[in-house]
Amino acid sequence: MGKVYVFDHPLIQHKTAMIRKKETSVKDFRELVKEIGMLMGYEATRDLPLKEVDIETPICPTKVNMLKGEDIAIVPILRAGLGLVDGMLALVPNAKVGHIGLYRDPDTHMPVEYYCKMPNDVDKRKVFVVDPMLATGGSAAAAIDFIKERGGKDIVFMCLIAAPEGIEVLQKAHPDVDIYIAAKDEKLNENAYIVPGLGDAGDRLYGTK
Repeated sequence: MGKVYVFDHPLIQHKTAMIRKKETSVKDFRELVKEIGMLMGYEATRDLPLKEVDIETPICPTKVNMLKGEDIAIVPILRAGLGLVDGMLALVPNAKVGHIGLYRDPDTHMPVEYYCKMPNDVDKRKVFVVDPMLATGGSAAAAIDFIKERGGKDIVFMCLIAAPEGIEVLQKAHPDVDIYIAAKDEKLNENAYIVPGLGDAGDRLYGTK
């Protein structure tokens, strides 16, 4: 079973509290999500493999550790997932970026695909699927299905806020996928929104409400 990591770093917790506040502006919300994405990306890439290489400093030759390969793909679930991409790219600028377009049916609350584009070599990359919210878990599970259908194998899911119901669904659907979250909330309400949550992340990112 994949592990669930709840990041307790003070900066992540502080910035997550700020994006929850209903009075946070679109500009501030967008900047905070980017910053949290960078901080979470820093934590989530902790186990990237290293290799020893020979270099020469201005003083002498020496051996140092460097990344074995920057074979990373970042895959946001559109549209809200886009808010986390720039923060991740600031850490790993050579990462390739795929896109998965899903929307939640307002009646069934189940995901419907409308777009999917992956790097050609996704099977050789560690894939970070990013979305601010893990509510029902349906969209995340479906997105990972699409990535696996296209050859993805080494996949993790990263989000800001998760409901217990969504975590359970994702773990059952993909027990090989680790989940990285900034906060685990109480529950879903009758409209499948996370409680206390932060509202609709896409609307708050793009000012569309």
